[in-house]
Amino acid sequence: MTATLDPAKVVALLDESGFGPFTGVPCSFLGPVISCLQDTRSDQYLIAANEGEAVAIAAGSRLAGRRPVVILQNSGLGNAVNPLTSLCHTLRLPVLLFVTWRGEPGSPDEPQHELMGRITSDLLTAMEIRSEILPQDEETLRERLLVADAHMRDTGLPFAFVVRKGAIAPYVPPAASRQILASVPGARAKALAGGTMLRSEAIAHVMRVVGDRALVVATTGKTARELEHAWDRPGNLYVVGSMGCASSIALGIALHAPARQVVVLDGDGAALMRLEAMATIGRLGPPNLLHIILDNEAYESTGGQPTGSARLNFTEVAAACGYVRAAEVTGPEGLVAALEKQLLHVGPSLLRVRIASYSDPGLGRPALPPPASAARFQEMITS
Repeated sequence: MTATLDPAKVVALLDESGFGPFTGVPCSFLGPVISCLQDTRSDQYLIAANEGEAVAIAAGSRLAGRRPVVILQNSGLGNAVNPLTSLCHTLRLPVLLFVTWRGEPGSPDEPQHELMGRITSDLLTAMEIRSEILPQDEETLRERLLVADAHMRDTGLPFAFVVRKGAIAPYVPPAASRQILASVPGARAKALAGGTMLRSEAIAHVMRVVGDRALVVATTGKTARELEHAWDRPGNLYVVGSMGCASSIALGIALHAPARQVVVLDGDGAALMRLEAMATIGRLGPPNLLHIILDNEAYESTGGQPTGSARLNFTEVAAACGYVRAAEVTGPEGLVAALEKQLLHVGPSLLRVRIASYSDPGLGRPALPPPASAARFQEMITS
């Protein structure tokens, strides 16, 4: 569809209509709106670790007299079902939702969005959340915001605008905030990251050190795609969707394939989304699990919006949860040395690797269909 809504004007309309603050988890469909919020109203945009947390934060804002907005991908509705139904519905705390429509029927998308794309409208209806497609012109949006506000005031229930792909035009920041980036991709990444590794480089070092027999679980997004692109093998599992679940998947494997080394390649945004997984890993203490967090402090797959990892010490969290060892590295030499050391000892272990927020713009999707990838991986373990 042709994008007709200027993200800056969408933000201005919401502001004029009395809505705010804003919280949520990014989706590329709404990336321009989030970029505008970060650029012009950074004090009003709160980064949430997962969609359920965002809804709860918004509910608190409503109790404090505000009219909050939650921004989320429709796949994140799964994380938000409980607070939407048992918190917002029960306490009658209405929040305005902007829900992107990944996997819209008839619109090609990734396999993990197919089911949620089909049931998005039905799921919102089942939760008694009135929803409409986001209007494509400013005046209509202004009118529908009034309708949404009246509905929430009269019913005490949330209201959702469903955002289709391409509904929002790219964000063009004010001239004062623009930055000229290096034109060479590799130089750009190195300059932005202060000389830290690219994720693809870190993955390469990991794969060389852990060896062919290790089972490797890669989190959704660029991590799985880069692993498949350069290091495909039956012992790799490429997690698609289910953001934040890779470390729990790896835990289940490690507990029931105790003779195999299990390595999970996680991301900072994914690890934050399901931080409770670290508590369970530490409590159960699988000796064969190595948890690697590739931390670029960004949701790179959705446009590079910041995560909340910059001020979080993952190694201290891991130690508090019961991991046997935890370390942080930046350069390739430190990464290789830390890997070799951690693999010599009984785990669980955590390794936080600082990386650059950049990947090859031509990076393709995993070629192997997800069911085939899972079946191949399962056969590798059980045969």
